[in-house]
Amino acid sequence: MSTSSSPPNGPASPSHDAPGWLVRLFTRIISARWIIIALYALVLPPAAWFAARVQQDNAIERLIATSDTDYVKTREFEQVFGAGEFAVLLAEADDPFAPAVLDRLDKLERALKEIPRVEPNSALSIYRRAKAGFDPTPEQSEALRKFVSGTKLFQDQGLAGDGYLAIALVLDVHTSQERRETLSAVRRAIEATGGDGAPLKTLRQVGQPYVNIYLDEDMQKTGPKYFGLFAAFIIGLCLFLYRSARTLAAFLITLGVSIAFAMGYIGLTGGILTIVSPMVPMTILVTTTATLVYLQSRFVERPADRSVDEHQVFSLANKWLACTASVFATAVGFTALVVSSIQPIRQMGVWVAVGLALSYVVCFTLFPALQKILKTPTAIEQKVAAAWFVRLTEALPRWSYRYRWPLVLGSIVLSFAGAVALFGLPGVVKPMRLLTDPVEYINSGSRLYADTKAIETKIPGLSVTEVWLKGGVGSVSEPDALKGFQAFHEGLVADPEVGAAIGPTTILRMMQYLGGAGDAFPKDPEALDELAGTLESLAPVDPLLGRFVQKNGLGQTHFTIISKATEHEAFERLQASIDKHWKNAVAKNPALKEFELRTVGMAPLQARVSQSLVPTLVESFELTVGIIFVTFLVVFRSGAARLMAMIPSLFAILVMFGVMRISGMTLNVATILIASTVLGTSENDQIHFFYHFQEGRKAGSVEQALRHTLFVSGRAIFFATLINAGGFVAFGMADLPPIRQFGLLSAVAFVLSMIADFTALPAALWLVLRAKPDAEPAPTKEPGQTPASSSPSQTP
Repeated sequence: MSTSSSPPNGPASPSHDAPGWLVRLFTRIISARWIIIALYALVLPPAAWFAARVQQDNAIERLIATSDTDYVKTREFEQVFGAGEFAVLLAEADDPFAPAVLDRLDKLERALKEIPRVEPNSALSIYRRAKAGFDPTPEQSEALRKFVSGTKLFQDQGLAGDGYLAIALVLDVHTSQERRETLSAVRRAIEATGGDGAPLKTLRQVGQPYVNIYLDEDMQKTGPKYFGLFAAFIIGLCLFLYRSARTLAAFLITLGVSIAFAMGYIGLTGGILTIVSPMVPMTILVTTTATLVYLQSRFVERPADRSVDEHQVFSLANKWLACTASVFATAVGFTALVVSSIQPIRQMGVWVAVGLALSYVVCFTLFPALQKILKTPTAIEQKVAAAWFVRLTEALPRWSYRYRWPLVLGSIVLSFAGAVALFGLPGVVKPMRLLTDPVEYINSGSRLYADTKAIETKIPGLSVTEVWLKGGVGSVSEPDALKGFQAFHEGLVADPEVGAAIGPTTILRMMQYLGGAGDAFPKDPEALDELAGTLESLAPVDPLLGRFVQKNGLGQTHFTIISKATEHEAFERLQASIDKHWKNAVAKNPALKEFELRTVGMAPLQARVSQSLVPTLVESFELTVGIIFVTFLVVFRSGAARLMAMIPSLFAILVMFGVMRISGMTLNVATILIASTVLGTSENDQIHFFYHFQEGRKAGSVEQALRHTLFVSGRAIFFATLINAGGFVAFGMADLPPIRQFGLLSAVAFVLSMIADFTALPAALWLVLRAKPDAEPAPTKEPGQTPASSSPSQTP
């Protein structure tokens, strides 16, 4: 093995030819270090103030763009019929009509009616309105039992069933704060009236508002833990690697300023963090830390014959191009997320890009100033860790040559298997499923998850879809229209895709039943005329009827469909059923022809928007690949480099999807971002690898260039990967499955990318460049003899 060009501390550094303007620039930066510190001291307080103003809202509906056509229609619908989020309190008991149980529920419902923005509805409240009151005596309790069991209307709506009574809640909330305050008041009312203790078996609290609050509270509670773990990881790694408290201080100050500037930008622009936003500060932190590791690792490799000041300028100039290219590629790669139609995804891309740009400036101005002021030691003053890596650089090049074909072919096979796991194979493997059910985003061990799953067999569902019918003035109260509405309703409730359907005729039938006329829909013309008159007279004054019929003009109405649909495909089937039954009703009842049907609602909209993550993020990923490819084209101007630069990242991403498939994980709003995140972040390693490989090739063979590359950047790549993986693995402590999976899978992908950096990438270089290892040095001659020279054997 040739060692002719290797001084004791590693291969010679062949790059002393940094552009003069770079040397002058960094010389001036270091000379102006106290001015730079003063400027940062002035800018940091306002940046921290804006950062502290950033709010968080983790509701799934935050993923919906306000410009979306269906979103606009939903808001228009809410302006006519009122807005609200749907929740259910389901009281289970051996006998739900026992006086003690009804007494508990009566007290609870009275307390709920006193809470602003809460509209409760139940079989008990309907009975109370019909009978002008209710007392939980044995006689009235038995009367309520007969009242509820005398019709199927309560069972069809999920308000009563075997062993339970339910209270449906409509929450008039529009912000995360309103939702939190309202549900806190509901919880207090529940506790004040006995909670879920005896005589109840349990009181389940479920619905989308509870899911949103769970996501909100969990992210706020666990967010500091993620970054606390990352900070501890950075402190431990920095002390282990550089063994210097001064170097640690320079790292922490630089990172603190970088994240303050990034979050300050978000606060300055009025940004609100969402369920995908924790990736923003973490991506900025790990990328910035990796840049610092590259800079500091080059700095500590000071030759004994070079002064600290001279070497600091050299190390900064030497790493400038690679660091600039890597940060640029990462930032522009995340900017590619702006093609997404989902606002938080677009914001995430812009925030990460801006944060990386700001941290780049901090790394090349504040960090050099801190290096000089704090006198961070080089390896001559303080021995650094991982000396074993020097020995590894000796062995890896020839090892990768020996196993070049198995390494390259194995990588290709594993990548193909990962692609099949993600995209499927026609007729053999289905594509990976995208999970859009918000309930599946919460911890499966939580009370909310257990309650939601427990009631799925009891009530028609928790997903609300609205069928909005718009006609002319007075058209809703026409007898023929009412007849058509009932036909539409009957078709819906008989469909297996529909759990329950509540519309204007449902309320009118309930009123008939309350009046003692039964719940059957009238068929003769006179009875229909009378029913139409009832509608016209009560719509402006009855609150329940007013939620289903336009009060002024009687030209619009709607049907609330409750189902168990959560995935986009299920909503598409539901939409097909709605269209089919509407066409059938119109064919039999021409009076319905003047009505325009629109399907609106947040639940189907959320599912559709979540589904749209796939094409938009595939598009952004393709754009990221293109941008990084062009970056490599500009920086390295090498066909081989351009093609092979992405081997480790693409290998890691595709194998990671294979890991997902084997472990039974699905795509969701968090894990679907892994591809862009890993590609944008791990490309830093390949840029540094190829930069120093070409640097070594200027004066040496492929083997010498690989040794130089591994010596100069290998150790930094190794520890930068540990930082990337360690930062994201902190999310593995998350309570929310999507965030936990995102963290663990990202960490796996980073490690896989590093492994490919040291194995598949050198192996591919041997093959593409058609090179061979250098010739072994000639045997040592006897004293007095002239050593035989050894010339590297290589193929250009």
